[in-house]
Amino acid sequence: MSKISPLAIIEDGAIIGKDVEIGPYCLISAQATIGDGTKIDQNTSIYGKTTIGKNNHIFSHAVIGSVPQDLKFAGEDVELIIGDNNKIREFTLFNPGTKGGGGKTIIGSHNLFMGYVHIGHDVIIGNHCILANAATLAGHVEMGDYAVIGGMTPIHQFVHIGDYAMVAGASALAQDVPPFCMAEGNRATLRGLNLTGLRRNLSREDIDEIKSAYRELFENGKPLKDVANELLESSNNHHVHDLCHFILKTKRGIPYERKNI
Repeated sequence: MSKISPLAIIEDGAIIGKDVEIGPYCLISAQATIGDGTKIDQNTSIYGKTTIGKNNHIFSHAVIGSVPQDLKFAGEDVELIIGDNNKIREFTLFNPGTKGGGGKTIIGSHNLFMGYVHIGHDVIIGNHCILANAATLAGHVEMGDYAVIGGMTPIHQFVHIGDYAMVAGASALAQDVPPFCMAEGNRATLRGLNLTGLRRNLSREDIDEIKSAYRELFENGKPLKDVANELLESSNNHHVHDLCHFILKTKRGIPYERKNI
């Protein structure tokens, strides 16, 4: 049975699942859908066409689904979709999509969003990601699975961050970070591989293959995309292929120090 405070405001039309908890002074919009087992703490506002999956915990004073911070937004029918088993901490702000970005912001499952995190319009986030306190994602950012963003780190619009990548705290990222890599600094540049994250999730054999590919790509001074194409021909490792495909598709470029040979 759901446990909803009599001091919460649930607009007519909202869909509330089983075993949902909603604290006092929360606002749930008429277009919202709240999945089974989700807990929403006091003073949280869920606006607009927002779909929240199962077993999430949204902490107090979060603002979820309020209109995009985009001057081009003119009241179009847009959406925010959040998966299952996420922890969304205090004073976070999640915006839905915009017409120009496809109309949807999409958040996966098993993510942790620490306090004051901002998720801008049309952002896409995978699963098992961690965004530390006051990490801010501008519009159209895409993150893969198991990615980590350190605290106080802004991410420029349209940036892509690959699976298992990490961006260190107090950095400022304006270009794409390939899978498995770590970036740091203002402006952020690649500092190597996210070995801590890799060791938690990948085999030693896979890590060794990724290490070898990283050296070939970023430490031999050859044109980056040429090396990526060569590795696609010579390597059978699918993680290496993911890394190379990411590099070949980048539009904002990869922030690494070019070496002369």
